[in-house]
Amino acid sequence: MNEVLEKAQAAKFASRKLANVPAKIKDDALSSIASQLEKNAKDIIESNSIDLEAGEKKGLSKGLLDRLALDGSRIKGMVEGLYTIKNLADPIGEIISEWRRPNGLKIKKVRVPLGVVGIIYEARPNVTVDSAALCLKSGNAVILRGGTDAINSNIMLTKIIREAAYKAGIPDGSIQLIEDTSRDSAEYFMKLREYIDVLIPRGGKSLIQTVVQKSLIPTIETGEGNCHAYVEKTADLKMAAEIVLNAKCSRPSVCNAVESLLVDEAIAAKFLPMIYARLRNANVEIRGDEKALAVDKTIKLAVEDDWSTEFLSLVLAVKVVKGVEDAVEHINKYGTKHSETIITKDKVSAKYFTNNVDAAAVYVNASTRFTDGFEFGFGAEIGISTQKLHARGPMGLKELTSYKYVISGAGQVRAV
Repeated sequence: MNEVLEKAQAAKFASRKLANVPAKIKDDALSSIASQLEKNAKDIIESNSIDLEAGEKKGLSKGLLDRLALDGSRIKGMVEGLYTIKNLADPIGEIISEWRRPNGLKIKKVRVPLGVVGIIYEARPNVTVDSAALCLKSGNAVILRGGTDAINSNIMLTKIIREAAYKAGIPDGSIQLIEDTSRDSAEYFMKLREYIDVLIPRGGKSLIQTVVQKSLIPTIETGEGNCHAYVEKTADLKMAAEIVLNAKCSRPSVCNAVESLLVDEAIAAKFLPMIYARLRNANVEIRGDEKALAVDKTIKLAVEDDWSTEFLSLVLAVKVVKGVEDAVEHINKYGTKHSETIITKDKVSAKYFTNNVDAAAVYVNASTRFTDGFEFGFGAEIGISTQKLHARGPMGLKELTSYKYVISGAGQVRAV
């Protein structure tokens, strides 16, 4: 475990310097990283192809292979994200609020980095770039611990990022990759509370729960997305069909894809045949409750587990509900507090839905696929938090900060 400990110690030491690095140096580093990713795109894709080939031999699902894959378009997206992050305001040193007490003390609440951020993630090499960039800009050192399936991609990406960042003036040690992908190294990593200030798992339910249960480091839960689309009785059915198709089919392997469709019983007979046809054309397997089955006997009957499953594939559970209250009750029972949407023309139903659904992102007449740091204008996200402390939803720069109080006086002492 020497590698893990040494890199954690180096990151802790670097974090104290990085917290005070001027915004211009951080921005120059981000520009340099973006430029080097473009210049080295061929090497990145070649390293990724080794991981993809190994993944196919290992029998990874299409969804996991899709998450793992890098191509010119995805590298271009990483580069765009880097420039977006660069152009955002530096959060460090921001005075969140300030006031003066009757005794003359002046109190400022000032934004500061978290310190050292640890990321444990699976077969998503884009996380390597997003996490390094967001942590760099927010003044945090980062320790990346990806999975075996993406190790070659992660080594190449981290090499490019580190060389570009350090050359631009970022303190050596600020960006670390743990190359030992064994379970033992992960469990040891999760115990290094002395060096790591927060741990963020990104991946499936099993990974997240393992980290939450075993980590001694404060953890932010992210990722698992059992998302729902509810088509309310007043909905524009054409709009509803487009939203459902996009939310389910545009990229079914990601956490903001819809896994369950809820349809108001008042429009089920009209809407379900329409959406069934379009889903079948997109090769979606449909699993419905008895009322959904009554409209079309050829679909598969859903079982209890289907309502709580994040399929991450072209499978959709369909349930007919009595109204918005029934829909909200179902979502709050089976959802993972990620992203939920209602399609409706009724403002009262929309307000009830947004007020009562317990989720990080709640949509009205839009696809859940927008729950993403880039789409929210953050450049990228370090994860999508499904908890309530201290961050929720896509985590950008400000979510990677804490604050301190700076108190200025003129000799005041407390009387009692």
